[in-house]
Amino acid sequence: MADIFDIFKRLEKNRTAPSTTPITHILVGLGNPGKQYSLTRHNAGWLFMDVACERFGCPTDRSKFNALVGEATIAGARVLLMRPQTYMNASGEAVAAAARFYKIPPEHIIVCSDDVSLDVGGMRVRGKGSDGGQRGLRSIIDELGTDAFPRIRFGVGKKPHPDYDMKDWVLSTFPPSELEKLRSLFPSACEGVERLVRGDLDGAMQVCNRKG
Repeated sequence: MADIFDIFKRLEKNRTAPSTTPITHILVGLGNPGKQYSLTRHNAGWLFMDVACERFGCPTDRSKFNALVGEATIAGARVLLMRPQTYMNASGEAVAAAARFYKIPPEHIIVCSDDVSLDVGGMRVRGKGSDGGQRGLRSIIDELGTDAFPRIRFGVGKKPHPDYDMKDWVLSTFPPSELEKLRSLFPSACEGVERLVRGDLDGAMQVCNRKG
């Protein structure tokens, strides 16, 4: 009978062994590094990645491309999960570096971010489009040279009044009730990611799109 410690060693080796399947997609959660930003509106993409990492069994615990990364199999494809460490406005530097390294086309890069035009509890999937004033998306568009990549945008609410500074608003912390509404979207967003990886944009929109 095999020694129990040998069995555990083999299981651990299998769990941590790198896959030989090539990376074909990238899933990016946008946000700012640092504890002070962890529950802010601008970090909605990172908050989603907490759930995505658990759902797909992949921690983002390795440093590469100026990001924290991990690898998971999603809908039969090998996917790189990324949390850029560049701060929001330079997110494109990390994403473009990974895309060049793995030769990933823009249509296989799924970006998850906050959206101030949607109420908290709203979510929107698009296959391409402008940055909508979101500077992380703007950076990615600039670095990739195209806006033709899918994105999942989580509503974080509009400014409380027109004179409110936008930077102060997106860096404000979610109150508990709004954080709960945001997190309630994440299971559907994970299903949306699976459909986007399969190339089913319409299906992802049906699963995810809601006004809040």
